[in-house]
Amino acid sequence: MRPGESSRTAALVCMARAIAHEEALAPKFADPTALQLLSDEGRARVERHRQGPPRRSVRGRFAYEFMTARAAMMAVRTVFIDDAVREAAHAQVVILGAGLDGRAWRMPELRDAVVFEVDHPDTQRTKRARIGTLAQTAREVRFVAVDFTRDDLAERLAAAGHDATKPTTWIWEGVVMYLTPAQVEATLAIVAGRSARGSRLVVVYTAPGGFIRHVVALAVRRLGEPFRSSFREEQMRALLAKHAFRVVLDEGMPRSAARIAPAMAPRARRVKHVRMVTADRA
Repeated sequence: MRPGESSRTAALVCMARAIAHEEALAPKFADPTALQLLSDEGRARVERHRQGPPRRSVRGRFAYEFMTARAAMMAVRTVFIDDAVREAAHAQVVILGAGLDGRAWRMPELRDAVVFEVDHPDTQRTKRARIGTLAQTAREVRFVAVDFTRDDLAERLAAAGHDATKPTTWIWEGVVMYLTPAQVEATLAIVAGRSARGSRLVVVYTAPGGFIRHVVALAVRRLGEPFRSSFREEQMRALLAKHAFRVVLDEGMPRSAARIAPAMAPRARRVKHVRMVTADRA
């Protein structure tokens, strides 16, 4: 992230969710919050996408196909995580790297939950300014401002009232790939230390290799937020087990799409490097 600016990749993810919502890409997916959480420029880009690919611009067509694939991925990814959150039904939900996430304003299943949104203060400042008239569906939302380069996550969560003796659902959706392996493990150790028995962790990560992963990595590097890690399925399983999390489900994007939204399966094959795992604290 650039100093003083909110995350650009968070905006990109939110645009993809807005496109997926406007085009109703998956049967169980809906995110009416996404468009409002975008800037004017972001909303304009969503509207241009809805008009279809430009006919005379190779670069424009590539950008259109890129966002189309991301929208399909976000629809499936969101449903995967939402299902895991609903199933756990915990009274505490922590979203690590919340960005422009809208769950606390769109999921009625969180009516009895306290949602802790953890992110950089610059991104949180932007988000809080855009919430506006959105109706909160969670019982309570607590913003936990954390600069991971200098702040202690465990201390900030404790100060915000997170109770480590009660089960928590942790959402770690679009962050792992931007951290080094050492940073991933350090964060996971903090999560484990604050996870009572029965807690749940949902992680999105990327597997190594693949042309599309390379293209996405180049794109986000240009935004100032480069990929720094990738994990094979067995590596992620071993890392989670080391911290007493038992894998319940670990799927690549194509398999998830075939299960959640079969019509999205052809598009999802383009992002087969994306994997999603649900793990419970033993």
